[in-house]
Amino acid sequence: MKLIFELSGEHPELPAAEVSSCASILERMPQVVIGECPDPDRARRLAMTHVVTEYLGHCPPTLEAFQAMLGELDIETPFLFSARVKKIEGSTMNISRQELERVIGSLIRGGVSLDHPEEEFRAVFSGDRCYFGRVLFAIDRGSFSRRRPGDRPFFHPGVMMPLTARALVNMSGIQPGELMLDPFSGTGGMVIEGVMVGASAVGSDIDPLMVVGSRKNEPRAKLLIADSTSMPFRDGMFDAIVTDLPYGQSVCIAASSMESLYRDSLSEMRRVLKPGRRVVLVTHRDIRDLASKEFRIKASFGQRIHKSLTRRILVLEKE
Repeated sequence: MKLIFELSGEHPELPAAEVSSCASILERMPQVVIGECPDPDRARRLAMTHVVTEYLGHCPPTLEAFQAMLGELDIETPFLFSARVKKIEGSTMNISRQELERVIGSLIRGGVSLDHPEEEFRAVFSGDRCYFGRVLFAIDRGSFSRRRPGDRPFFHPGVMMPLTARALVNMSGIQPGELMLDPFSGTGGMVIEGVMVGASAVGSDIDPLMVVGSRKNEPRAKLLIADSTSMPFRDGMFDAIVTDLPYGQSVCIAASSMESLYRDSLSEMRRVLKPGRRVVLVTHRDIRDLASKEFRIKASFGQRIHKSLTRRILVLEKE
């Protein structure tokens, strides 16, 4: 099915990269992606998307073109419906949102209900395009903020927020029933998101305190004490690896240096990952040279956290 994905504005690239885990991207505009998705329900797990809509048509952002498109679609619905318009910053459409919603309501045959609609028709204006469709569902992004790490049974400062962790898990391509690993699992944030999308999640950490604590946070996962440079897993065991590499002088590591820790851990990740599958890892320094010795680099993103810290995200694939 051809879908319209309305993206969040948290990052210029990550939301679209997350969508590509469940859809083939056909077009991109600011905060909008058009994609072909064989199973729209897979998009329900997305974190950086606001609304998913069945694509019905598109047109230039003029009133005349908009009216013509709706006339050609000739939509009739037996359900009470509402009409909604979203204008992304930078859109060249100069007609008000309210006027455009009235146009939709007048050109679709059916009963209008603003308070209790049974379905919603939605137009999204971005750049020099208007996309129009029938809403399938909205993502409950509030569910991520309601699962704040500070509210978990075990907490440690510096953990990744659930929304970002979910996006990274999705970018790994992990599917329900498959086996996902986080070899630096810490308090278990990645593992929690893996379990929530239906994966069998395994987390390991060299720090016993973290393993004991993360078991409290996610008792459904398998969590164990292990050295990431010598993992107790068989070759090609995992379908995806998602992890946040340690940094700073206070982290608990057994390696002689961060350089050797990263190098040897990447080698182990390659060993335990199935061919053709992905590693999504977060670092706070550029390790593309190291990573390219073990994997093919599919994508690289920078995410500014604050003035002195930029989070780097690598999507790697085992050939």
